[in-house]
Amino acid sequence: MSTDIEVSAHPRPPLTRERVLRTAIALADQGGIESLSMRKLAQALDVVPMALYRHVANKDELLDALVDVVVGEIDAPLVGADWKTSLRARILSARRALLRHPWASRLMESRKTPTPVVLGYMDSMIGMFRTGGFSLDLTHHALHAMGSRMFGFTQELFNDTSETDPETNEEMFGAMADTYPYIFEIYTTISHDDASTVGPGCDDQFEFEFALDLMLDGLERLKGQR
Repeated sequence: MSTDIEVSAHPRPPLTRERVLRTAIALADQGGIESLSMRKLAQALDVVPMALYRHVANKDELLDALVDVVVGEIDAPLVGADWKTSLRARILSARRALLRHPWASRLMESRKTPTPVVLGYMDSMIGMFRTGGFSLDLTHHALHAMGSRMFGFTQELFNDTSETDPETNEEMFGAMADTYPYIFEIYTTISHDDASTVGPGCDDQFEFEFALDLMLDGLERLKGQR
């Protein structure tokens, strides 16, 4: 006897905190963190918005949790490696995590209170300096020097990925040549076109590793002096 009622062979998976966070990460990856809202997240999960609040208290808690997910993607410290090798590898792992989630650096900067996950990561990074033979004083200076690079990103002085057309750029540079000769020189000589070594923009992998190695080499020298 046939029936009009059909039972789905693939029931909807239960709503969990992990599923909420992974879906939120996917939405942010697609449209940026600014586009993420509790309503859009609920729609993507095919639930009513109120169902989300069983897993995150509010949007602030959701954003904190997203930072935790990204930090959780960073590799653990290398076992048996010296401080410099281990620190470099972990920072580059953080860099890869941030490249997978380009919105995460702005979100990290916006959070006022670090979560236990973020504090745990920072404690581990400080421990890599201390167990590597750094004094408390030099460790303190190293943290200031590294800054956000510890989390895989940098706050750039200039953003030279302008979307203005080449003709407008040429006129602009021509007008500033006499007033700002050294800016004019660096921008017109060290151009970041597609054929260059570092690629478009300043904050790419080459620039990041160049600055990171510069700091690590300097810290190694200071450590030896002290």
